[in-house]
Formats: sequence, C-alpha cells, structure tokens
Amino acid sequence: MIRYFEAFAGIGAFRSAFEKIGGFECVGWCEIDKFAQQAYRALYDTGGEKFYEDITKIDYGSMPDFDLLVGGPCCQSFSVAGKRRAFEDDRGNLFFNFIQILEAKRPRFFIAENVPNLLGISQGECFRILLEEISQLGYSMCWRVLNSADFGIPQSRRRLFLVGYSGNRCPTEILAFGGDDEENCKKGKPEQLIGGSQGSRVYSTNGTAVTQCSGSGGMGGKTGLYFIDCNAPPNLTDMARCITTRQDSGVSNHKGEHSAVFVDDAPRAILNPFKEHTRQNGRRVKKPDEPMFTLTVTDRHGIVHKGRIRRLMPSECWKLQGFTKEQFEKVAAAGISDSQLYKQAGNSITVNVVEAIGRNLLKFDKEVMQ
Repeated sequence: MIRYFEAFAGIGAFRSAFEKIGGFECVGWCEIDKFAQQAYRALYDTGGEKFYEDITKIDYGSMPDFDLLVGGPCCQSFSVAGKRRAFEDDRGNLFFNFIQILEAKRPRFFIAENVPNLLGISQGECFRILLEEISQLGYSMCWRVLNSADFGIPQSRRRLFLVGYSGNRCPTEILAFGGDDEENCKKGKPEQLIGGSQGSRVYSTNGTAVTQCSGSGGMGGKTGLYFIDCNAPPNLTDMARCITTRQDSGVSNHKGEHSAVFVDDAPRAILNPFKEHTRQNGRRVKKPDEPMFTLTVTDRHGIVHKGRIRRLMPSECWKLQGFTKEQFEKVAAAGISDSQLYKQAGNSITVNVVEAIGRNLLKFDKEVMQ
C-alpha cells in the first residue's frame, strides 16, 4: 500500500484516480479554496485524515509520513493565458512549498503537474531552478507533456507531469506511454468554425473539446460554443419543414421543430442559448447583419451557425476531466454554484491521465522493491 499526501488538492483528481486503481491510501490533503474544500468533502471520506488549508503555513515536520507526494502547484504565473510573471508572482513560488515538503518528509515518490509553458518560460531558467532544487534532495526525475485526448477523454488538454523517485534509478517507466494508449479515443484536434476571443469561438462537435479553463464570470464557463444541429439525425435542408406554433418558444426535442432554414452561412446572434425553455419578448435569434442583443445581467449571449449553438454544461465539463456523473451530482447536491463547478473542472487535473500514471507507478514500485 502506497500512502500519499495530496497537495493543492482541488476536487481530488489524484484521489479519484487512485481510488479507481486501488493500492493507495490517502493520509492527508491541502486546499485553500473553500468551495473546493466543500466539493472534496462531498466526494470522499476524509475522516481521520490530516487537513491543511494553507500550504505556506504548514509545519512540514509535523505532517504524517507518506510514500508519495502529489499535486498541481498553482500554474497561473507560468500559463500562456496569464501574465507569465513566473517566480515574480507569489503563486509561482508555491512550487517551492511543494519542494519544502519533499525536503522535510523525503517520500519515495512525487508527482507534480503544471502547464507545458513551465518548460520554456524565462528561456527555461525557471524549470532549471526547480530541477536543481529537487535533485539536491537526491531525487531522480523524468518529465513529459501528456494530452488528455490520448487517454480516453475527448478534450485537448496538454499538461506537464514531473515524476521523481528517491533512488538512483530514473523513473522513466512511470511516464512511458505509446501505441494503443495514445490511440485510445483520439478524435483529433478541436475544429474551429468561427474565430474570436475565448468564450466566443464556435467549435464543431466532430473534434475534441477545447481545454477546460477555470474562468467563468458573466459568460458562463469559457468552454467555447459548440455547433449542435437541432435535428436527429442532423440534416440541413433546402426546404423548410412545417412551421409549428412552437417555432419561437424555446428549444424542442421534437424532430423538425425550430428548424427554420437559414439561407446563408453567416453567423447570427442568439440570446440565452443554454436555456431550453425561457420567457422571451421578441426574437431569440437575429439576422446575420444585425448587432448583438443588449447586454444585461441576467442574459447570456451566443452565436448560431447553420443550426443551434450552446455552451458545455458544468456536468459535461466534469466528464471531460474524467469524473463520473455520480461524483458531479454529489457536489451539485452540496449546493455548489454553476460558476464554481465550471471553475473546479477547469482547475482540475484529468483523472484518466493520473490513473495511467498511477498504474505505472505501482509497477515501478513493485520492481524496485524486489
């Protein structure tokens, strides 16, 4: 049994993966976000485990003993989506708290996750500093950028994984993937139909989903807008189907309803694309050359292109990170808001990727312990 501590726990992607595998036991976890704490406790039985809220205030020597330290130190200071201030940003320095735990507890293994840009920011100097600090503690290390799309998840999400072992043998086998693993459920790259800023781009459902992010705000989860034809099977017709009295009353599940023909390919403004039933005075869809609807606090805006466009729902974002429907429902039932559910999915590590790494780690541990 490998005992582990989960730092920067979020909603527990490492824990979900390890519970699926078996052979791992959680001794404690650390998470500063109060909503993520609420979700974590709704998902897992944390009784008897040591909890820390702020990793910078832990007395590392008093922590319980463990064999494996895991976590995804805050990545905003390294991400291409941020200001890329690296160690000039206090969040970038949280990686050193991760290293301080390694120094104090000396577990046999560690797994750290971050954005790929960590490899190149400041001409690679930041990553060199981290490797140097860890190597001085006696760890042999390997690292690799892995894409969630290669592990049974239809999401293009590239993340850097750094693995260490406190011995002379380099743990390259733990990140050794190829062949069938990388062909599993690979759907290709995201297929963009309409460009623009994040949260306004329109994607085809034929490709993988765009990388899930934590930003939400007034636009809902910034997961991109996805083209979904109103009919099953989806068809574009030259002639309009029978117009019904429900034509402007919302989105219907009945085939052929709300399927008016658009005679051009230009995108159109649409109001509240995420609602199936809504009270609306006037139209919900405008002509191609008309301006967007007036911005309000309560409404959300989208673009319709040859059919219907909608955003991913929070439950879908969780599934795109490898969490189950049952797990999502537990957290939603705990009273977590949609904006927080979007944020938690976007900040999470993909469970399927961690599961594959964990299985390789168990094999590696069995070999070195013989």
